[in-house]
Amino acid sequence: MRHSSLFGVLHILVQIMWLVDFHVLAWLETWQRKHGQQVREWFEAIGQLEALASLASLAHDHPTWQFGRIDPQASELEADQVGHPLLADCVRNGVRVGPRGTFLLVTGSNMSGKSTLLRAVGMNAVLAQAGAPVCASAWSMPPVEVATSMRIQDSLEDGVSSFMAELRRLKEIVDRAVELRNDPSRSLLFLLDEVLQGTNSVERHIAVMQVVKHLTDCDAMGAISTHDLELAASRELKPICRTVHFRETLPPGGGITFDFRLRPGVATTTNAIKLLQLVGLGDGCHKASR
Repeated sequence: MRHSSLFGVLHILVQIMWLVDFHVLAWLETWQRKHGQQVREWFEAIGQLEALASLASLAHDHPTWQFGRIDPQASELEADQVGHPLLADCVRNGVRVGPRGTFLLVTGSNMSGKSTLLRAVGMNAVLAQAGAPVCASAWSMPPVEVATSMRIQDSLEDGVSSFMAELRRLKEIVDRAVELRNDPSRSLLFLLDEVLQGTNSVERHIAVMQVVKHLTDCDAMGAISTHDLELAASRELKPICRTVHFRETLPPGGGITFDFRLRPGVATTTNAIKLLQLVGLGDGCHKASR
C-alpha cells in the first residue's frame, strides 16, 4: 500500500510539471490522423500472412499430399486415392462427382464409410480452392461452392425439430443453386448425408427425389449418402444418378469388419440386425426377457 501511494503521488507531480498524459494523447491523435486509415490494411496483410503460413505448414506436414488443379473448363470433380484430411490412417478411394446436373448416390450399410466419404470430398474441395494440398494422389475440379447438409440438430430454444432444421438447410442449398444456375464461373457442389431421416420412409423417398430434382435442374452437382436403395431404381433419377457403395464382411467366427473400399453399383448387403446382435439386442436377448 505504501508503494502504491508513493507511486500515485509521483504520478500526480509528473502530470502537474510536464503534462505527460496530455502529450501522449496528443501524440496518439496525431498518429491516428496520419495512419488510422491504413490499420485495416495492416491487419488484412497480417491475416493473409498467417493463412499462407498455415497452408505452408500443411504442405510441410503432409509431403505426400498433392495440390489440386482448379480448371474452369472441367466438367466434373475427379480425384484418385482420396482420404479424409483429419484421419491419420485412412483407406483411400477414387471419386468422381459430376458433371453439372448429375449426382453421386452413395449407398451402404451402417458404419461402412458413407458419411466419411462425403466429408472427405467436401473438406478436400475447400482445401484445393484455398490453395492448399489435398489428401489425394490427384485432384481436378471446376470452381465450385460447397454446400452441405450434415449432422443437422434440433433447437429447443427456437422450437425447431431436427426434421424442420434440415428442411430449412435444404431450402438454403436449393436457393443457392438457383442463384448459381446461370453462373458460368462456378457451380454448386452439394453434399447431403442421410438426408431427411426424420420422417417415414414413403414420404422421405418422395421428398428426397424432389430436393434432388430441384438441385440437378439448377445444374448443381453433388453426392448423397442414403440407406434408401429404391432411389437408385427410380426412373426419374436414373439418367442423372451414378451409384457407388460400401460393404461389410461377416467372418465365420462372428463379428463384423469393414474394408471401406468404394465399389460401383448399389449396396448388396445390410448389417442392422447383425449390429443389434453385437450389442446384445438380438433374438437371444428378446427371448431371455420373456
